[in-house]
Amino acid sequence: MTGLRTMVLWCPDWPVVAAELVEGVPSTDPVAVLHANRVVVCSEPARAEGVRRGLRRREAQSRCPRLTVVAHDPARDARAFEPVVAAVEELVAGVAVVRPGMCAVPARGPARHLGGEEVAAERIIEHVAQACAVESQVGIADGEFAAGLAARSGRVVPPGGTPRFLADQPVEALGRPALADLLRRLGICALGDFAALPPGDVLARFGADGALAHRLAMGRDHRPLAVRRPPVDLTVTADQDEPLDRVDAAAFVGRALAERLHDRLAAYGLACTRLGIEAVTAHGQELHRTWRHDGLLTAAAIADRTRWQLDGWLSGGRSGAAPVRPTAGIVRLRLVPDGVVALGALQPGLWGEAGEERDRAHRALSRIQGLLGPEAVVTAVLGGGRSPADQVRLVPWGDERRSARPGSPTPGWLPDRPGEPPWPGRLPPPAPAVVLPEPLAATVRDAVEEPVVVSARLAVSAAPAWLTIGAGRPVAITGWAGPWPVDERWWEPATARRRARFQVCLADGAALLLAVEGGRWLVEASYD
Repeated sequence: MTGLRTMVLWCPDWPVVAAELVEGVPSTDPVAVLHANRVVVCSEPARAEGVRRGLRRREAQSRCPRLTVVAHDPARDARAFEPVVAAVEELVAGVAVVRPGMCAVPARGPARHLGGEEVAAERIIEHVAQACAVESQVGIADGEFAAGLAARSGRVVPPGGTPRFLADQPVEALGRPALADLLRRLGICALGDFAALPPGDVLARFGADGALAHRLAMGRDHRPLAVRRPPVDLTVTADQDEPLDRVDAAAFVGRALAERLHDRLAAYGLACTRLGIEAVTAHGQELHRTWRHDGLLTAAAIADRTRWQLDGWLSGGRSGAAPVRPTAGIVRLRLVPDGVVALGALQPGLWGEAGEERDRAHRALSRIQGLLGPEAVVTAVLGGGRSPADQVRLVPWGDERRSARPGSPTPGWLPDRPGEPPWPGRLPPPAPAVVLPEPLAATVRDAVEEPVVVSARLAVSAAPAWLTIGAGRPVAITGWAGPWPVDERWWEPATARRRARFQVCLADGAALLLAVEGGRWLVEASYD
């Protein structure tokens, strides 16, 4: 049984082409893509200089001194290949991405629609070249594996001729170096010799993977094409004849656009959790901002965030920041749902299960934001850090509650959980109940009324006995612990900070967190 008639589009040296498209590396020069210090792909000029796959970096550079080295990046290759796949989907349906640089499609549909297999192959190659400025080759055969080999020479294998075509291919074409090396040592150098072996003997000698490779050598694919579903374009755009330079006019357009986006998402049973707002001015300036949300963005929530962002752009910078007002009015506004989920796919949030109470609280807080701005309602997010002030960050209500620092503390400030980055110098438990927005100046003295000093080697001159906060009265210290040193950003003198912290209990029942920095004592937080 032969495989499905398949058409494969292959872009030679794709990691090199992707580096040119994304990073501007000229592929007309000798270029090599390296992984684990070995060449995995190189350009044609590099091959002409003697560079080959598998060479170590130093040997490749010795053969070609002007070689440009690029790190292997599968994510970059996949991103750059997406426009190529989209261009193929403009002509044919049912495209399956084999890997970045290679995609496959059943050949029957394009052949019938475009007037034959050869004509379809030429049309696809020409369309990809015009749409993406990328060179490609197409191979057609019975099965994805054989079509992929045929694409390397731009060949169309006639129906039924796949076994004969594969018979002359070397065993290295299977893409299994260990198996190919073993077969060559056994005297099997071509796929035809390998395909002639009994399947039962191949399974017993080479295992399941060897049996799959045997099926490929016989021209039988072991799985159907995993065709992808073209992504739905959910973006909504509004073009303006007259530039929008007033916030109220722009907000009116933004609200209508938000309702269109919400209706389009609802038609597909989706909801937005991350919203991209893009604008283009009359002078061609492009503006972009992404808003994240911890729940589902309703039409009103989308409209509010659009209005807030337009207000920020058209009103310019605030709080002493540099002006960011565009030089011309907005002529194009676009809303892009960067993150979507199926309706009902989110976990319950702060207000428990979804219901009337949660919806009422959400509407009330969103209404306050609509009146006073997004920063009027904030929630606390725990994150990593060494001091209490570093471990709490306030984010606007509705924004994604993600810590800006890795290593969020567990409830009760337990030690770092497995898999979290450690924070050397983090305060031991218990956690302070109140963190002062601005530390208070204090004085710490010993039993004979002499100031307590902490040396550079963290030696305490005497046991702390009295604490005076500001101009207040001295209070006796009944217990203390420390010092815990913190030496942060020592490599950057402008922001370097070195201090030691103490926990103290006072005679009046209070418990405080103290810090000494530059010879000055400060009160940073208090305990219950």
